[in-house]
Parts: sequence; structure tokens; C-alpha cells
Amino acid sequence: MSFPVIDAHEDLAYNALTFGRDYLQSAIETRRREQDSAIPQRNGHCMLGWPEYQQGQVALVIATLFIAAHGTVDDWESQTYRSSAEARLLWEKQIAYYQRLCGDFPDRFRWVCDRQTLREHFARWKTQPATLPDENTASSDGWGRTHPVGLTLLMENAEGLHTPAELEEWRERGVRLVGPVWAPHGERFCGGSQSRAGFTREGYELLEVMAGLGLILDISHMNERSALQALDRYEGPVAATHANCRALLRVSDNERHFSDRVIRQLIERDGVMGVSPFARWLRPGWSPSDDPAQTTFSHLVAHIDHVCQIAGDARHVGLGTDFDGGWGWPAVPQGMNTIADLQKLPACLAEAGYATEDIAAVMGENWAHFLERNLAET
Repeated sequence: MSFPVIDAHEDLAYNALTFGRDYLQSAIETRRREQDSAIPQRNGHCMLGWPEYQQGQVALVIATLFIAAHGTVDDWESQTYRSSAEARLLWEKQIAYYQRLCGDFPDRFRWVCDRQTLREHFARWKTQPATLPDENTASSDGWGRTHPVGLTLLMENAEGLHTPAELEEWRERGVRLVGPVWAPHGERFCGGSQSRAGFTREGYELLEVMAGLGLILDISHMNERSALQALDRYEGPVAATHANCRALLRVSDNERHFSDRVIRQLIERDGVMGVSPFARWLRPGWSPSDDPAQTTFSHLVAHIDHVCQIAGDARHVGLGTDFDGGWGWPAVPQGMNTIADLQKLPACLAEAGYATEDIAAVMGENWAHFLERNLAET
């Protein structure tokens, strides 16, 4: 049995503009094209493509506008800025990329910026799953029934803004979620994962502007101090699009992933936490030289279950793969080759004792309900 998936974090525009990846084609074709290049060493082997979205029943993706301040990433990176003016130009190019996907290929990608569109879109995937072809259903392109993949926009790393007030413009252009910080040592608005800083005066101004615009706050990449301040102070909806459980990773020097205290307060705020299947974020001490068989779907289930145990139910955890976000195959659980293999997770959850309705919640319905509650009506 398959379930519609909502993946809360993918850097599609970043990958398309940095590496020339074409997400209309299959991940396998992208790997073939990149096999003699430096891309797999820099970003891992591609996990994403439209055929794999269909095979994996990926109904919606929270797609990012991701750029980084110059000097915080490798020199070969192209999506970097030295000023707010440069940041604006990069964001504009990334939004234009998403507009082309949805405008030129409406049968494959669709803007999902409001509650009504989300309801219609997710219901279609839920009631009529995409199908692989047989002799009775195969179309001219080799597919049976297909649906467009929904795209909802997240501004990951808002530090490129000239002022917080600029968010009004970006909301008009489609942004619905905002993450204030990305760099480990970022401190303009709040502390990154390796910073000791909390929210700054300008950071609190950012939260005030966001709340007034009805934007969703993404606390991913915040250190514990900042995450707790945001959960206490922010008046709007709060989520974590891609973060795992620090208690299972046994790390003390990096707050990239969440303590039980942060998870508990996120749950109390009726938020959802997207768990990622990146091997480094699944088990302690992972290294790229490890035998891939050492990381399994059971490690992914353990992080999902940890959130559920804290919550007392399965209503506050989902998926936020961060696929193609600086890593890819083979740094994933054994048996996972592309995003299509997320459909192997339900059987693992069932084996761990999860009921069908809870599995559906984890795979996509939790994110669907969260977005339906918190997106504007139109």
C-alpha cells in the first residue's frame, strides 16, 4: 500500500542553477549525465526527478529559495551573495525557475500557495494515486495516471534581506515559510547551530513582520537558545522542515538537531517536524567511508518514533528529506536509491507497530493538515 508524500524540504532551484540539474527528467538520467563530472563529489548522486516523484507518490514539496553569504560555503558555489542587492538578484532567479516549472509544465508542477489549492491538490493524490503503466493504461510517454507535484515556497536563510519589511514583497511573490538563519555561525537575526547567540533586536522585528504577514516560521538551523526563544515569542505558526533528534545522535557540540525540550515545545505549539533520511543525521558516528548497510530504514523509523513518543501520538512528525541538499545517494538508508523509495517506509513503520492512519499521517497528512491550517484561504 502506498501513501501520498509531502516532503518538507528540497533545494530544487539551488540545484538547477548551480549544477544544471533538470528535475523534469529522472534521477537516474541525471546521474548518467553527471558521472564524469565533479558534481557527485560536491553534492552527492541525484535523488530527485519527476518520474521518481510519480513512483514515490510525492504530492507536494516545500521547495526552497536557498542562497548563502559569501565565505560561508565553498568557493565553487554560485548561489552566494556579498550584499542584499546580490541576494535579491539570486532570489529572483530562483523564483523565476519555479515560475518556469509551473508555467511551462503545468501537468508536472503546480504552485500551492493557498488553502483551497492545497485541499484540491492533495485530495487528488490521495484519492487517485499516480500509477505505473500497463497495457491498458500506458500513455504515449510511458506513464499511466500522473499528477503535478505541488510546490510551496520556503525562504531558507533570510539573512540576505535588506530589512525585515521586505518580506511583504516576497510573500506577494509566493513565499509562505521563512527560516531566519542557515549558516552555523549566523547571528544577524538569531543564532545558528554552532553559535551561542539568541535572537537579536532585528530578529524580533523579523518575527513581528512575519506574524503580521501570516508566514510560517521554520526553526531548522537555529541553536537551542534561539529555537526556544522563537517558540516562546513567535505569534504565528511554527514548524521545522528538516531536523532530526539530537538524543539519538549523541552530539553535544552542534545544535543542528533538536533536543527533546525543543521537540516538546514545538509539539505544544502544534508544529510539525520533518525528519531527514541523511545517514549522518540518522546514526551517531556516521562516515562517508562506512559500509552503506550500516544505515537502514530502522534508523529513520527510530527518529520518527522518538518524536511520536514525546508527543504521545503520530501527529507532529513528517518527512523533510533535504534530498540533493549537499548530499545524495549513497548517504541514505540501505535500500533507498531515489525519492521513490520513500514508499518502503510504510512497511517499516507497520512492522514497528504503527497503524495505517498513523503511517498516512507521517508520510504526508500531518504536513497537509499543518499547511491547511496555516496557509491563507486564497
